[in-house]
Amino acid sequence: MALEEQCSAPPRWRSISLTHVEFPEGDLTGHLLAYISLLPIAILVGFVTLIVFKRELHTISFFGGLILNEGVNWLLKHILREPRPCAGAHTTLHTEYGMPSSHSQLIWFFVVYFFLFLYLRMHQTNNARCVDLLWRHILSIILLGIALSVSYSRVYLLYHTWSQVFYGGVAGCIIGIIWFFFTQEVLTPLFPKIAAWPISEYFLVRDTSLIPNILWFEYTVTRSEARNRQRKLGTKLQ
Repeated sequence: MALEEQCSAPPRWRSISLTHVEFPEGDLTGHLLAYISLLPIAILVGFVTLIVFKRELHTISFFGGLILNEGVNWLLKHILREPRPCAGAHTTLHTEYGMPSSHSQLIWFFVVYFFLFLYLRMHQTNNARCVDLLWRHILSIILLGIALSVSYSRVYLLYHTWSQVFYGGVAGCIIGIIWFFFTQEVLTPLFPKIAAWPISEYFLVRDTSLIPNILWFEYTVTRSEARNRQRKLGTKLQ
């Protein structure tokens, strides 16, 4: 009886989806750009995954900067209160304000911070200097293309104007630069102390700030440990 009453007067249902991006029906370009505009969400998910499995303080600080960047964007939107273009074109918006674009601000924060980390923080320790610079340049070009694509998608899909995307990008770049140098000059000297806290040791939080190239370090250490274990296993089997 209760079920029949609920069905006779159904409530208004709302979606909790955070990835519901609308695009013109039948528009293949719009369909592709809708997926591209979801990359900032993929970045946030990737950071959470890295923190859970790596538990490295610089990664946690990077993610903290992204959260701070989102907070600044929310504050700017509610101060400026500039409406989005084509009011009513989209039915699944979390806020009616569009200045500055949060997608543009987040992706440019990420890209600028990553550029600085790639060229200033991460140093190669072997002799393959040319190869090292080549993959850095290639990765930088790819990241730049991603940032431009995400920014363009927000205009193409009528979520933002060009000015909203531009100023979002400018805000993201400025905050990314400030947060990178704040992390390097203020937070990084504190990382050894933070890593020595009992709670950090309990959760296996690490400080790798003194290791110039963490990728190369983890590769060589893992390879060396795997070979040692393989030799020990071979000795036992003989």
